[in-house]
Amino acid sequence: MDELIQFDKHLLLALNGSDSTFLDSVIMTLTTAQTWIPLYVALLFVVIRVNRNVREVLLIFVAAGICVALAGAVDDEIVKPLVARWRPTHDPEIGHLIDTVDGYRGGNYGFFSAHAANTFSIAIFFSLLMRQRLFTIFMVCWSLTNCYTRLYLGVHYPGDITVGLIWGGFVGWLVYRIYCRLTIPAKYPLRDCYVPMTVLGLTLLFALCKAAVTVC
Repeated sequence: MDELIQFDKHLLLALNGSDSTFLDSVIMTLTTAQTWIPLYVALLFVVIRVNRNVREVLLIFVAAGICVALAGAVDDEIVKPLVARWRPTHDPEIGHLIDTVDGYRGGNYGFFSAHAANTFSIAIFFSLLMRQRLFTIFMVCWSLTNCYTRLYLGVHYPGDITVGLIWGGFVGWLVYRIYCRLTIPAKYPLRDCYVPMTVLGLTLLFALCKAAVTVC
């Protein structure tokens, strides 16, 4: 276990930070929860467009909320205080080696990553719901992008991210299975899935443009 922990720390130091002010700005934008509000709105738009039924829309909305509650809230309120593993930025052993951005260090404890758990639970739930391969690729890449920002900023170890992905994936799958017990999922045409995929691409473009303006 000690060797695994040390490997986790060395791997983080290899992935953490850069000398690029431009990339720093991009990462800070992408790691902020508010940045992804347009994506969530786009997902809700597709759900409303396809289902056209208040009960079905509310059921999916509640299911997504349960994903976040089980994936992130359980982590923040129970696991992190119980395990009490220092975030890398607060770790007495390597905290001074972490390359931070704008002084951002996060809370004291980091096991496991709520960013990884939250985003992956949503990615898995909606991927199972919409059943479109291209959409699934976009959503998984979105979650992994969020995970990378946490490593870049040095606020999570790779092990924190891995466990967060496993827990989030399980939660997304479990909530979808319960959802299927309550109703028959609608069929989502690929053309409707282009909406959140387009919003996702535009959000990434926004982060790049914002960083370019900041650097200039």
